[in-house]
Amino acid sequence: MICFPNAKINIGLKVIEKRSDGYHNTESIFYPISLSDVLEFSERDKTSGRGISLVTTGINIDSPVEENLVFLAAELLRKEYSLPPLDIHLHKLIPTGSGLGGGSSDAAFSLRSLNYYFNIGITEEKLLKMAYVLGSDCPFFIKNSSAFISGRGEKFQRIELDLSRFHLVVVYPDIHIDTGTAYSRVIPAKPDIPVHELIKHPVRQWRKSITNDFEKPVFSEFPQIKSIKEKLYQMGAVYSSLTGSGSAVYGLFDKKTETAGQFGNYTVWQEKLKKKQA
Repeated sequence: MICFPNAKINIGLKVIEKRSDGYHNTESIFYPISLSDVLEFSERDKTSGRGISLVTTGINIDSPVEENLVFLAAELLRKEYSLPPLDIHLHKLIPTGSGLGGGSSDAAFSLRSLNYYFNIGITEEKLLKMAYVLGSDCPFFIKNSSAFISGRGEKFQRIELDLSRFHLVVVYPDIHIDTGTAYSRVIPAKPDIPVHELIKHPVRQWRKSITNDFEKPVFSEFPQIKSIKEKLYQMGAVYSSLTGSGSAVYGLFDKKTETAGQFGNYTVWQEKLKKKQA
């Protein structure tokens, strides 16, 4: 069985307050995009060993296999539902530390796909709870449609947001942003107007009203990331922003845009957005 865990972009990201458990309450709009990893699950003969094996290719993942969210998701299911021995292959295309949600998507797609493949019958409600155990952004990818996300990531409110008329350009400068450090440099504050209200305005007005709280500390430490956003606006972006707490920056354009040679050795993706609704 093969599946394609997709990335997401954040439209606005506000850090509201620090919680007693050490995490933060945030508010943001998540919108799925087509950039994806590749996951393959193969059932192993029971006589050839028990448990789960994970092999990764593509972008290097600098962590032990046992800490990979795909492995943890499969183990979570195996312990409760007695999955057969599995060989898993993850081909990584979504950069880690980019703010595009690749690891969270891999985990959620693992839960969804294994539930379907083995006909386990886990309800969506329970899948959401299991995903939350794995990470704050994981529940979003269970539903995988445009949504207003709040709390630590567990509060999901479906929204009507159609960006299908826009072309998306994502630029990744090969910089890994440490999430904990980024959070420590943000001063939490509740916005006057929540982002799910601001997105009702024309996209051309977003530049003045919808912001990502991580831009200030990230741009301060890495001016080259700030330069990407400035360049996207110079190229004619209708709206541009850092996504998540990571280093990737995206721009929304009215038409397909020539990006060759614009960003040196940085990695650039472009796609025509689709309507992502439940």
